[in-house]
Amino acid sequence: MQFGLFSVSDITRDPTTGETPSEHQRITDTITIAKHAEDVGLDVFALGEHHNPPFFSSSPPTTLAYIAAQTERLVLSTATTLITTNDPVKIAEDFAMLQHVSNGRVDVMLGRGNTGPVYPWFGKDIRQGLPLAIENYNLLHRLWREDVVDWEGRFRTPLQGFTSTPRPLDDVPPFVWHGSIRTPEIAEQAAYYGDGFFANHIFWPASHTQRMVALYRQRFEHYGHGSAAQAIVGLGGQVFMGRTSQEAKAAFRPYFDQAPVYGNGPTMEDFTEQTPLTVGSPQEVIDRALGFREYVGDYQRQLFLMDHAGLPLKTVLEQLDFLGEILPALRAGFEEGRPAEVPDAPTHASLVRAKYGDAAPRQPRPNPNRGDNVTGGSPYQDSAPASGSAFGRAAERPAEGPAGEDER
Repeated sequence: MQFGLFSVSDITRDPTTGETPSEHQRITDTITIAKHAEDVGLDVFALGEHHNPPFFSSSPPTTLAYIAAQTERLVLSTATTLITTNDPVKIAEDFAMLQHVSNGRVDVMLGRGNTGPVYPWFGKDIRQGLPLAIENYNLLHRLWREDVVDWEGRFRTPLQGFTSTPRPLDDVPPFVWHGSIRTPEIAEQAAYYGDGFFANHIFWPASHTQRMVALYRQRFEHYGHGSAAQAIVGLGGQVFMGRTSQEAKAAFRPYFDQAPVYGNGPTMEDFTEQTPLTVGSPQEVIDRALGFREYVGDYQRQLFLMDHAGLPLKTVLEQLDFLGEILPALRAGFEEGRPAEVPDAPTHASLVRAKYGDAAPRQPRPNPNRGDNVTGGSPYQDSAPASGSAFGRAAERPAEGPAGEDER
């Protein structure tokens, strides 16, 4: 079980002081937060992608590469990378490079984002959000597994004899999580490929998350990747702690009331009752978090949102200290009664072992571009999705999805 943070990179006015950090301050604070996350014993730091104010994180791989150089064991991820508006070729290159510079401490969460205007900014049509997600991931999946790719789709120019460089570290692609707030097609996509499914688990009630995860588990088993209990699930969540419940609520209330996402809406008490947000003592956070598996089953990754809504750096670091204090109880609680068949969270090391066993990892040397795949192709081409599925057909004729909204 992995525990960590995910950040949406908002730059928000502190309602208690009236001060708004500069972009530079918020960026450097985020690096400090990630380093402190490792110091208190957390496993993962994930950074979102946005291309508009009030967010700063337009280039997560750049920031994560710098954090990799400042840390030793922290797994670096995204929350999320926009599979719809980013070029799959660039995603393949950026995250393979990040694999190398971090010595494998990287995975990636893919999603459709929650900012509608990002589509025209990058020359895309929001009404094609789902077909874009299907087609782009089909190409990304192949780029990481085939040395030479010939490809033609609907939404980008064709590729002929293309080799994405650098090749994935040890010829093992980064593990992929498909992140969603409420789109069942994304759960289906994650299940088809045998990838992880990350439920945002912030704004919606537990019953919604339960249905989304249940669908993913059912379809994961349907596609033959293992039992439903072996599916790879991650959850988000929000917490704010104080030594007592009263202390926590008093400190967090002005931030909740003015937060850009849910401020001036339901009361903090109503929101904590209706969603997984937990504002209270450390024991209350332990009890609430351990209760998540009552409706999603045993899972692999729990990320918390803690650096948002204008909270100052000092407060965020204090919250991380609280989280570090309760980590042993969380780890022990999630381990208790965990069935043996439930896998651990995938890491680069575990994926290398699964592929090579006791043998030394293959160090890939990409074949030159030749303009055809007749000779010298990757021995792993058979791992590409079967053409009988909508996801496997995406490179040739993307499945028609609904007009859809822009969302994770």
